Amino acid sequence: MESDLRKKRLWAYAIVAFLAMVSIGTYSYNEYYIYLSVYLWFGFIYGMCLQYGRFCFSSAFRDLFAVGVPRMVVGVMVATVLFALVSAFVTATGLSTFHSAPTGAHAAVAGLIFGVGMVFAGGCASGSLYKAGEGNGVALVVILSISVTQAWFADVAGWTNKLVPQSWHESAISKGLPDVISAGDGWSDQYLAGHVWDQPVVTFASMMGMSDKSMAGAFIGNVLVGVIVPAAVLLMVVYAIWSRRAFMKKRAKETGSTTSWRDDLAGYWAMIVASKRTAIAGLILGIFCGLQMLVTQGLRVKFGVQNAGTLLERMGFDYGLSVNGTVFDPGYWYVTTQEAQWVGWVFSKMGAQNMDNIYFGFVNGIPNPAINPADWMSLALIGGAAVMALLHNEFKFKRPTLELTMWAIIGGALMGIGSRLGLGCNVGAFFVRVSQGDTSGWLFGLGMIGGAYIGVKFFNWWTERRMAKEFAACEL
Repeated sequence: MESDLRKKRLWAYAIVAFLAMVSIGTYSYNEYYIYLSVYLWFGFIYGMCLQYGRFCFSSAFRDLFAVGVPRMVVGVMVATVLFALVSAFVTATGLSTFHSAPTGAHAAVAGLIFGVGMVFAGGCASGSLYKAGEGNGVALVVILSISVTQAWFADVAGWTNKLVPQSWHESAISKGLPDVISAGDGWSDQYLAGHVWDQPVVTFASMMGMSDKSMAGAFIGNVLVGVIVPAAVLLMVVYAIWSRRAFMKKRAKETGSTTSWRDDLAGYWAMIVASKRTAIAGLILGIFCGLQMLVTQGLRVKFGVQNAGTLLERMGFDYGLSVNGTVFDPGYWYVTTQEAQWVGWVFSKMGAQNMDNIYFGFVNGIPNPAINPADWMSLALIGGAAVMALLHNEFKFKRPTLELTMWAIIGGALMGIGSRLGLGCNVGAFFVRVSQGDTSGWLFGLGMIGGAYIGVKFFNWWTERRMAKEFAACEL
């Protein structure tokens, strides 16, 4: 046992050493690689935090609806509030890398689809990455399914054009996109250019007549009104429905008297601090998510660029850049787009003409994964999770069963579609946007919660149905 633990620790140290060698070696070759290394090490920290706190958005809502355990929901909200506080300072100093998304019903619909998918798959987008670092084979299937679905959905055309409303088509054509981008062909392109881009971009600060970059707008509008108050109310609902009864029963038994509002405050606080491990992970995650914005923007100023595409071009890597000379470079924690780029790049190398759509050709590009900043972040996230799992003796290869593989593929596909409809996943469309005071984030989140509820109810029905069949077979 001791020997096995020692081997796992050596593997953990080897992963850290390898990542360090990548950073040092590439920086020695060209100083621009430090930009990619920033993504790498922040991704590594995210992976360690996610694994340590068992931090998964799917688990948060699945555990709540299935067994009434609010621990992970609390952790998600703690991380969101802390991320909001740190990023508000970054925003007020003018160094934020965040761009708000259009707000509309599409965000809620996308969240609904994504929520069902993450319950089916047994993990959200970020959760699947950290579980892959633990050796979970199902998580790898989920990641692959999300990635392939996104790459396909971004470029799908043909019969899907018949599903496009005429108003979307006309609006997409009127945008005057470059000729190499077929805005009038393909469901996804016409959805983006003809519908989503026409929706308003709204933050809580702007709703209150404040600038996002002002101290009042950043801290009062976007953090206090846009994050802290809604998060507190959401947790109050969670407490009232899932935690209060058990706490009050225990409290009355301990004190031998009737309970009061002070006991409710104590119960509310007890729920929040119930899991120190998750709370600590949320604390570190929230702080470093904000710091990544500050560091990334600082490097952009240093190198005189707005996007990593310029750096790649300077280093001689011009293949896969968008028509605008850009690549996916959010400047903060993000999941799913870089995984879709992996598949998009492979498809392109196999002969697919997939640079004529908005997703790849106009915005994100499909650079070689070896020099794609966001790819470094996701791979390092898996590495960080692996290191934490190895150090805590929680790493174990788990082969997926046929049934779990089926659900992973279905759930991953739904998450891939939801991600593209919502312009992000549980991280990019919910966690990051909510923390920045973007109203579309809460719409996606509400849809995701509803989708998770539907997913849990479906699985309950499915399980009962299977058990009934098995019992019937036994009786025969």
